Amino acid sequence: MMNWSRFYGFKNYLRSSLWLVPFVAIPIELVTTRLLHGLDAWLGWSFLGFTQAGARAMLEAFVTITLSFVVFTFGSLLVAIQVASAELTPRLIATTLLRNSVVKYTVGLFIFTLMFALSAQNFMDQEVHQLVMLVATLLGISSFAAFFHLIDYASRLLRPISVLAHVGAAGMVVTESVYPELTQFPEVEDERLDLGPPVQVIRHQGTSAIALAANLNLLMAEASRSKGVVEFVPQIGDFVAVDDPLFYLYGGAHPVDEDRLRSSVAFGSERSMDQDPTFAFRIVVDVALKALSPAINDPTTAVLAMDQLHRMLRMVGKRHLRADELRDKSGHLCLIFRTPNWDDFVYLAFSEIRSCGSNNLQIVRRMRAMIENLVQTLPPNRREALFRQLSLLDREVERIFTYPEELALARVADAQGLGGHSGKINR
Repeated sequence: MMNWSRFYGFKNYLRSSLWLVPFVAIPIELVTTRLLHGLDAWLGWSFLGFTQAGARAMLEAFVTITLSFVVFTFGSLLVAIQVASAELTPRLIATTLLRNSVVKYTVGLFIFTLMFALSAQNFMDQEVHQLVMLVATLLGISSFAAFFHLIDYASRLLRPISVLAHVGAAGMVVTESVYPELTQFPEVEDERLDLGPPVQVIRHQGTSAIALAANLNLLMAEASRSKGVVEFVPQIGDFVAVDDPLFYLYGGAHPVDEDRLRSSVAFGSERSMDQDPTFAFRIVVDVALKALSPAINDPTTAVLAMDQLHRMLRMVGKRHLRADELRDKSGHLCLIFRTPNWDDFVYLAFSEIRSCGSNNLQIVRRMRAMIENLVQTLPPNRREALFRQLSLLDREVERIFTYPEELALARVADAQGLGGHSGKINR
C-alpha cells in the first residue's frame, strides 16, 4: 500500500499539474468519437445538410483554431508567471497559477475539440456523419467562448486585488481547518508537562526538505498504541535537513514503528498552505514588501495586501489557537505538535511591513486603522499583542515624521490609507 506521505505528494503533484486534464481529455475523446459514430449510424440523421467539402473545411478550421488557442494559452501563462513573480511574489506560482481550475479545464476543452475534429476527419470517407458534425460544431463554438472567457479571466486573475483575495480566502480556509474551534475568554492554556529527556530520537532520512503536512490521526494512533508520548520536533513549514531530529519519543513510546512515523510526514521543496496558515500571511506580506520596495514603489498595493492581512488576522484572533499538547479521548497526552500562536501571527502581519513602510503615510494610517479595529472586534485576550504593535507604530511615526502637520496626519487611522478619513488635525 502507498504510505500517507507518498499519497499526499502524489495528490499535491496532481493538483498543481496543468497537463493532467488535457491529457485525460484525449482518451475520453477517443471513446466519445466512436460512440457518436455508432449512434449516428443508428439514427441516420440528415437534417443538418453538411456536404463533404463543407464538413472537411469546418473540421480543418477547428483543428487550426484550437491548436492556436492552446499555443496562445500556454504562451500567455508563461508570461503571466514571469509577471507575477517579478511584480508580486514567486510563491504565487504554485499556490495560485498552477492550481487554477479554469486554465486546466479550458485547455482540456481545446484539446478535446482538436482531437475530436481530427478523429471526425479520419472517419469521414464518402459519408458525412451529421451527428458528429453537430457535436463538432458545438465544441468549436464552446472553444471560442471559452477562449474569450479565458482572456477576460486571466486579465482579472493577475490583478493584485484578485491574487490577494484568492490567497486571503485560501488562508482563511486553512486557518479554520487547523484551528476548528472558536476561542473562549478567558482562554485556558494547558500546562506544559516536564517529560524529561527523550528515550529515543528519530531523525530525518532521505533528502533535506520542508515539512509540508503531517497525518495527526496516524501519529496519535501510534502514540496511543505505545502508551507513550511522541513529539514532532519541527513545525509545519520548517526546513528539515538530513539527520535533524524529526521525532522525540518519551515514556513507553520506544516500540513505535519508525517507518510509520516517518511516513506520516510529507516533505517538499516549497511550503504549501494545506496545513500551514502562516504561509498565507507570508505570501501577502511578501506582496506588500515587494510593493514597498524602491524599485516598484506602489504603496496602494501594499494597502490592498494589508486589507487581506486584516481579514485573516481577525479570523485567527477569533479561533482557539490550540495548545501544542494533544490528548486522546481518555485525556492521556499522546502527541506534541507545535502550531503558531497569536504572537506569531501578529509579528508576521505587522513587523516587516512597519519596518519597510513606516515612512509612508498610507501604510502607517492603514496599519493604525487595522490595529484599532482588531482591538475593538477581537476578544480581550488578543489585545496585549495589538497594543504592543500600536506602541511600536507610535514610536516609529514620531521618529520619522518631524513636521507637526505630517505627524498629526500619520496619527490618524484610515482604512483607505490616505484619503478615506483625515480626522481632526490640531495645528
